[in-house]
Amino acid sequence: MMRTSSIRSQDDPLSLAIRPPPEESDTDRHIRLQHEAEARRISEQIDEELRFEREKLKKSKSDVKLLLLGQAESGKSTLQKQFQLMYSPASLESERMSWRTVVYFNVVRSIKKILTTLEAWDDIDDGSDSQSTLERQELGDYLPPRASSSATPSIHSSQIGVALSPPSPTSPTSPTASSPIRGSTAISDLRRRLLPLTNTEPQLADRLSGGVSVSGSGKGEVYVRSGWQARTIQKGQKLLRRQPKPSSPVDELTIERPGTALSVIDADPLVDDVARMLEQSREDIRTLWENQVVRALMTSRKLKLDEWSEFFLNDISRISARNYVPSTDDILHARIQTMGVAEHIFDVDIHGKTVTWHLFDVGGARGQRHSWVPYFDDANAIIFVSPISAFDQYLEEDPRTNRIDDSLQLFTQICSNQLLKRVHLVLFLNKTDILRKKLERGLSVSKYILSYGDRPNEYESVVQYFRAHFLQVHRRNNENRRVLYTHLTNVVDTKATQSIIGNVRDSIFRGYLQSAALV
Repeated sequence: MMRTSSIRSQDDPLSLAIRPPPEESDTDRHIRLQHEAEARRISEQIDEELRFEREKLKKSKSDVKLLLLGQAESGKSTLQKQFQLMYSPASLESERMSWRTVVYFNVVRSIKKILTTLEAWDDIDDGSDSQSTLERQELGDYLPPRASSSATPSIHSSQIGVALSPPSPTSPTSPTASSPIRGSTAISDLRRRLLPLTNTEPQLADRLSGGVSVSGSGKGEVYVRSGWQARTIQKGQKLLRRQPKPSSPVDELTIERPGTALSVIDADPLVDDVARMLEQSREDIRTLWENQVVRALMTSRKLKLDEWSEFFLNDISRISARNYVPSTDDILHARIQTMGVAEHIFDVDIHGKTVTWHLFDVGGARGQRHSWVPYFDDANAIIFVSPISAFDQYLEEDPRTNRIDDSLQLFTQICSNQLLKRVHLVLFLNKTDILRKKLERGLSVSKYILSYGDRPNEYESVVQYFRAHFLQVHRRNNENRRVLYTHLTNVVDTKATQSIIGNVRDSIFRGYLQSAALV
């Protein structure tokens, strides 16, 4: 009969349970000791993992989590590049060659859009002395309306009075001279010669996106997932540094050496083919870009290119060079839309204290905004980016919605969200450089923003008008009397943007310390 232990018993029940049997052989004992050693190793590993997780959790509580929010094409990803350039320049340098694919894609897409628009206008000059079709029409007739364009757009709520659909552009004066493209350099010949180049657009798009599309994000857009740079390089690009090792600290800070620092060996065949075609088509591209009809279409806004198109096409000689390496300015201007949420981690020195910042760059298209919510819970700060130059633009996803109105509605949702009531809030009214250019060209704000009325069509007046509307949204949803830090920005301007980032960094950290009751 088994003896039962009592509280007065000197026998340890656990010791009795694990005591080896008296008849244990040497082989059994060896196996038992091996099992015990393995169990001890697993137990110690679990303890170590738990200790690591505790330390990680403790450290993460001192990290700063910063969200970049705003609609698509507002400049969030460019702002993220500026953070990267300021706090992790080596990582941007390691990605430099992957941006060559994006720049080529931007250039090819711009060329294709120009040719498609010219084809839609039936601008084919046969080399005769008569005026071209566009000149005979004096650029005054519009493109044939689409079947759905005759329908009256439905009325929808608006933060500010906006035109509910893009107004028809005013017909400009026809060119004073006939198109300079004649004979062998006719636009039809250019279209034919550039066809192999423009045919690479879907291949470049697929290379960048991995064949992934985003629903509800407009037509024809290309989206990339987090880590696309490494995947692009892995497609066949191998980098070789030819520069000698820097001999001084000053040289080490110079991260941009376009055309000399890097070269490509055993390169991606697709990108190599596009580079070769660009080099061969350099003069044709320049001729097309400088053509008088193209310029007239741009002036009359019948040809609407993306904001970065002019930057790249004006410098096509450099970009089409055989050993082209993207400069930092090229990377800042290159356009590719973000899909989902990309996290970037930086160690930021703030007055002698190193703090880890987690910067989350989110996709801003309507179909992706639902992915923001899981990041609201523990966010410390938000930079909301709004492109105030977009007063004459409408959403790709909904051509009846003005982009300024959409940005105000989105800002209202952020300000009123209960999860974000204590989050440090910064507002970037972005793309001020493009706003200036539009106003200098005589583009009327009141034509698109009806509530602007007869206010002066001048930069200061326009900026104050839009800023007042954003401030009003904040006041209406500011029960906690949170301060809104507002900045007028042009995030492709590195010097000005990094100065603003320094100010934002300090204000965010002060707010973070106050919320943690440390000051």
